Amino acid sequence: MAIRTLDSLGDLAGKTVLIRCDFNVPVQDGRITDEGRIVASLPTLRALLEQGAKVVAMSHLGRPKGEPEAKHSLEPVARRLGELLGTEVAFATDTVGEAAQRVRIALADGQLALLENLRFDPRETSKDPAERAAFAAELAAGADAFVSDGFGVVHREQASVFEIAQALPSAAGLLVQRELEVLSRLTESPERPYAVVLGGSKVSDKLGVIEHLLPRVDRLLIGGGMLFTFLAAKGHGVAASLLEEDQLERVRGYIAQAEQAGVELVLPTDVVVAARFAPDAEHETVAAEAIEQSSFGTDGIGLDIGPDSAAAFAEAIRGSRTVFWNGPMGVFEMEAFAAGTKAVAQALTEVQGLAVVGGGDSAAAVRQLGFDDAAFGHISTGGGASLEFLEGARLPGLEVLGW
Repeated sequence: MAIRTLDSLGDLAGKTVLIRCDFNVPVQDGRITDEGRIVASLPTLRALLEQGAKVVAMSHLGRPKGEPEAKHSLEPVARRLGELLGTEVAFATDTVGEAAQRVRIALADGQLALLENLRFDPRETSKDPAERAAFAAELAAGADAFVSDGFGVVHREQASVFEIAQALPSAAGLLVQRELEVLSRLTESPERPYAVVLGGSKVSDKLGVIEHLLPRVDRLLIGGGMLFTFLAAKGHGVAASLLEEDQLERVRGYIAQAEQAGVELVLPTDVVVAARFAPDAEHETVAAEAIEQSSFGTDGIGLDIGPDSAAAFAEAIRGSRTVFWNGPMGVFEMEAFAAGTKAVAQALTEVQGLAVVGGGDSAAAVRQLGFDDAAFGHISTGGGASLEFLEGARLPGLEVLGW
C-alpha cells in the first residue's frame, strides 16, 4: 500500500495541522551550527501555510531526561525558522500546557507555531503504549490533521511519531516522501555498478545494513573506526586503534561472503596513525598491514584512511552509478584527520548517477568540510532511519502512514 500523502488530507484551509518535524540540530551557546534539517523541513511547511492551514510544528532536540533543560530548548530553532520563512513563528514554552494552548488558539490561517521540546515530557518516549497514547491525545486535542515530516524519527515508536498518527487523519510530508523515493531506489532498482561506503566508529552499528546490502551491491568500501575490526579479522595488528573483538568472527564471515558473491570489498591499504587522540597529535601514514610498525608502536591510534586509500576509494565511487555513503572515514572534526572523509565527499559530488549521503555524521561532515548540499544527489535527514530502511527493518512511523 502506498504511503498517504498531503493530498489525502483534502482542503486544509482554516484547519489546524500538527506537523512532526526533526529539528534535532546542533546548538552551541544558543547558535545553530548546522541548520540542514531545518532547511529540509521548509517545503512542507510552506505548502501547508500556503494552503491557509494553522500549523503547529513539533520536534525534539537532544536527549533531555523527561523534564525541561534550557540547553535543549527549541527557542533558537523557532527564531531561525522564522528567519528562513520570512514570517513570525510563535513559540510555546511547553507542549500541552497553558502556553501551548494560548499559542494554538491565537493562530490565524496561514500562521505557524512551534511547541517546546517534546522530550521534556517523559511520555513522549515512554515504553508504555498507554502513556504515549495519552500524551498523543493531548497533543492532538483541537487539531484536524497530522503530518509526519521528521524522517529522522520514523524508526521510533514514540507518541509524536506513532500514536498521534492513529489519533488524527494523517499523511507523510514532502520531506518524508522524498526520502522514501530516494532510498527505495537504493533497495529496489539501483543503477549498476552500485557502491556502498561505510565508515563511523563501530562495525556493530552497521551489522544490519552490511548483512542486508552485501548480496545487493557491487562494491563495499569500509573506512572509519570500523576498518580496524576488518583489518584484525584479516590477521593484521591494529595497535591501540578502535577494535571490536567480539565482532571479529562475524566480520570474517562478511569477508568470505563478499568473496563468494563476487562483491568487491575495498579496504584501506594505508592508514594515518597518531600518537594520541588529539587535533595536534604527532601522526604518520603507514601501510594498513603495518600499523604496529609505526613510530608509535602498539600505542598508535588509527584516525583516518591514508592518501592512497582515499584515492582508491574516490576512484571506486566515481566509477559507480549508484552510491550510498554513511559514516566518516576518520575523525573529520580534527583537520589533520579529515582528508579521507573530504576525498570521499568530493568523489560523491562527481558521481554520474545517484549519490546519497546517509545523514548523521556524514551529513555533518560534508557541511563542516565546506560542501554545499546541492552538490549531492541527496542528503538524508535521518542517519539511523536511513540505515534501518536499508536494512529492511520495521519503521513504525511509516507503517502507521500506510507504508
